[in-house]
Amino acid sequence: MTTNYPRLLEGKVGLVTGAGHGQGRSHAIRMAEEGADLILCDICSPVAQIANPMATPAELEETARLVEKTGRHAVWDVADVRDLTAVKRLVDEGLRVFGRLDLAVANAGVFRPNQFLDISEDEYDVIMDTNLRGVWNTCQAVLPPMISAGNGGAIVITSSAAGLRGLVPLAHYVASKHAVVGLMRALANEMAKHKIRVNTVNPTAVNTSMGQQPEDVMAVATADPLFMASVTNMLPVDALEPEDVSNAVVWLLSDQAQWITGVALPVDAGNTNKP
Repeated sequence: MTTNYPRLLEGKVGLVTGAGHGQGRSHAIRMAEEGADLILCDICSPVAQIANPMATPAELEETARLVEKTGRHAVWDVADVRDLTAVKRLVDEGLRVFGRLDLAVANAGVFRPNQFLDISEDEYDVIMDTNLRGVWNTCQAVLPPMISAGNGGAIVITSSAAGLRGLVPLAHYVASKHAVVGLMRALANEMAKHKIRVNTVNPTAVNTSMGQQPEDVMAVATADPLFMASVTNMLPVDALEPEDVSNAVVWLLSDQAQWITGVALPVDAGNTNKP
């Protein structure tokens, strides 16, 4: 990508979780186009209770290739964000190669529609452990080197329109995405003294594999008129493209947003502003 303006993330190093495909891949490529070297990970295996396709090792490797195609460099490995040791190991390897860490996009997440009374303990645990504990672990891994470097930094957490509204039938997903907004707000306050900014992006539906639910799974949602009403956007689009969210992520990571922290930014075609 050729630009006529200074690249927004020139000289920075960033981590992206869930980078194998979808929003994570898009975020990584846009960050690289804006000058950042990247540390990338994904679970790259099926997850119990989750029906849509998960990224493969080949897809994660392809993301790294696409990053390097921009002229930047990538360190990548398979890592489950639910495993703090694995995330720390990846961050340590990135620090060994690049010598710094300035940015993080806690993007990894999972989704499954289901009526509240039909959600099993295992399904609840998978959603909450990935979407909330995974973000918690990512922040636990990246904040110590950011603080010790003393250069400030920026973290963007992927939440959802479901982190601002009570969408149905998605109670466990809604709970996890509300929770990361709360975590973001607390961290934004606690990390301000270190010049580390923390924000969320809260997209409406995005055209990724997360929407590729089996027909019987998606029917649980589409049969509910509240679901159909809740996913309708004010602007005339059913689902955003990943790049639409990536542009907001890159801006929040950049110095153009240097005084923005503690913000849940809707990238939602007006979904959360509906009357």
